[in-house]
Amino acid sequence: MKTVITSNSSLITNLCLRSVLILIALAFLAFALVQETQALNPPPDGGYPGGNTAEGQGALLSLTTGGFNTAVGFLSLRSNATGAFNTAIGAGTLFANTADNNTATGAGVLLSNTTGTNNTANGAFALFNNTTGAGNTANGVNALLHNTAGDSNIAIGGDALGTNTTGSANTAMGIDVLRNNVDGNFNTGVGINALFQNNASDNTAVGFDALFSNTTGNGNVAIGVNALSSSTVVGIDSADGAKVAIGRGALQHTNGTGSFSG
Repeated sequence: MKTVITSNSSLITNLCLRSVLILIALAFLAFALVQETQALNPPPDGGYPGGNTAEGQGALLSLTTGGFNTAVGFLSLRSNATGAFNTAIGAGTLFANTADNNTATGAGVLLSNTTGTNNTANGAFALFNNTTGAGNTANGVNALLHNTAGDSNIAIGGDALGTNTTGSANTAMGIDVLRNNVDGNFNTGVGINALFQNNASDNTAVGFDALFSNTTGNGNVAIGVNALSSSTVVGIDSADGAKVAIGRGALQHTNGTGSFSG
């Protein structure tokens, strides 16, 4: 009969190996327990077929074949049936929507939108009345509030382009910029109250109150605080009647005839 002699070093090696395996098993068990305790409780819900997510009373209630929509909030995306890739966060956001690729964040944002596509709005009641307008960006409370069919407008700031309904391709950056524009097109206003009264087209105003009083004048350029701030209609400074004013208070008191007042 053979006798197997095991050295002390082999025994120690085997014991160490077993200890390591036990420690690894315990580590995996501890990790699993930690993951379980960290998981949301109750677990996440609101996931629906087609990559849709809905949380809130009446959210995505009418959905049929639309895909990859996210609706969070009371009646958000309530009427959407086939529209896809929409995101609505906030009560009433995109309530009437049936279109694609709209993003709305804030109470009442894009509430009236029906077939308008590719709109992005952030801030309570931004683009609230939009129905068919497409490609608009509104960031700020009441920005583009009354827009219905205007396309490709950018409004950043509270009440920016707030009265605009059908005007298109306008850019307003600042509180109350282009505030009273209704159907003017291709205007650019940067600075608080720039082009505040404007309802004309092709104007550029940069600076506080620049072109503030302009109503029907077209093709004007005003750069600087109060530049052309009192002008109301086109002047006669060039063949097309446009004015160019650069600098603080430049042509501030020019009236609609191309002369000065005040």
